[in-house]
Amino acid sequence: MSILLSSVLNGLSFAALLFLIAGGFTLLYGIMRLLNLAHGALYLWGAYLAAAVISGTGNYLLAVLVAGGVVGIATVIGGVGLFARVQGNELREVLLTIAVSLVLADAALAVWGGHPVGVQAPEFLRGAADFMPVAFPIYRLFLMGLALAVGFGLWYLIERTSVGALLRACVDNRAMLASLGVNVRRLYWFVWMAGGFLAGVAGLLGSIVFGIAPGVDVQILLLALVVVVLGGLGSLSGAALGSLVVGLSYSFATVYAPELLYFIIFGPMLILLVIRPQGLRGANA
Repeated sequence: MSILLSSVLNGLSFAALLFLIAGGFTLLYGIMRLLNLAHGALYLWGAYLAAAVISGTGNYLLAVLVAGGVVGIATVIGGVGLFARVQGNELREVLLTIAVSLVLADAALAVWGGHPVGVQAPEFLRGAADFMPVAFPIYRLFLMGLALAVGFGLWYLIERTSVGALLRACVDNRAMLASLGVNVRRLYWFVWMAGGFLAGVAGLLGSIVFGIAPGVDVQILLLALVVVVLGGLGSLSGAALGSLVVGLSYSFATVYAPELLYFIIFGPMLILLVIRPQGLRGANA
């Protein structure tokens, strides 16, 4: 019973982290139809920047602002200066984001070296809460609550605010929105900034669980891709559902069938691509 409960809690906390990682990825695709394969590298840079700030100052709030802000601003600059030039050509978008990912990964290796870096949770989130018959880390409970808050915030922004209405209209008919006098370019800047900010902050949050090392960006990107493909590209509810599927599958496979871990994670995605290519919550093609 304790192993089962521990597996469920670990799966839910991992799902929460996956949703926070995939949130920015989903936002960019949902609004701009951009498959950003540099998302893992943005996560990596956010993690390294946050670790540097925490090591130098011990201030976690400043680390959040630096990691999210710097990565967000860099994403806006990259979006305006690079991706806007190839927007609409899917092959060029994919190749460009892969190239940016490789450049950022090598730049991080040059700056911080190849040694793994560990990041501790804030002091008030250390320790464990007693869930009879298991003790569960408080930080992982915090991740669950934060994922719920971020998910609700993104849903409210997109579905219940005037900015969200403009963003949805931009997806449906950008030319019509521009003809009404709306500055579509600023809306895109906002989306770039939000997606980059979420990636940078996710880097900090994930580094406390996984640590930081070269290659983490690729692992994170693969997991984010599985999440969004399962849930449906561009769907926040799909990202949440995909995160639950992957998180729980990963947790139970690690305990009960570690030799089949990657099959259990990627197998459902392969089957779903054949049966329902648009994903569990994606719109029909």
